Amino acid sequence: MLSEFEKHLSAQDCLTNEAIRQISSLAIPSTLRRNQFVLRAGEICRHKIFIVKGLLRTFNTTVEGNEHILQFSPELTWTLDVESYDRQVPSHFSIAAVEPSDILLWHRADFNRLLAEIPAFKQLVDQIIVRNVYRSRQRMLTILSATPEEKYADFIQTHPDFLSRLPLRMIAAYLGISLKTLTRIRHAQLQR
Repeated sequence: MLSEFEKHLSAQDCLTNEAIRQISSLAIPSTLRRNQFVLRAGEICRHKIFIVKGLLRTFNTTVEGNEHILQFSPELTWTLDVESYDRQVPSHFSIAAVEPSDILLWHRADFNRLLAEIPAFKQLVDQIIVRNVYRSRQRMLTILSATPEEKYADFIQTHPDFLSRLPLRMIAAYLGISLKTLTRIRHAQLQR
């Protein structure tokens, strides 16, 4: 698991081998079963999470039991509940595995130490944060202004590999549309 992570960091071309070993040495490997939680709403997010293999979802469940999915995190990406992690307050969101997943965790204090000791790693993390902000803003605009058909078309274009990995109910929850609407859209596409 660590070797895949180290290979991923090496490909970024900004970290020395020693820095990569230092980052890896503080990682806590974990394997998640399908639907297993790494964070539950109400808990404090105490780790940065890197997905080595698999797929995680960040979501909120309403009192009525409806799920709203904020994001999917596939292999070779990072995830966490930013507000809970930064402020050390209970999370409003849960993070769970969509499929069996191998992840690496870093305690907050360890991760902050790595950022302070390895400037190139801090710079890489800052770049990842900026990219995530851009993606989140684009997703927010799509959710607010697009029709259900446009939302689904954008999802297919942005995440084509997710279609075979996700149940339709999760895609609908991510798009903010009903399963019935998503089924109708997909059926209409098949008819064309």
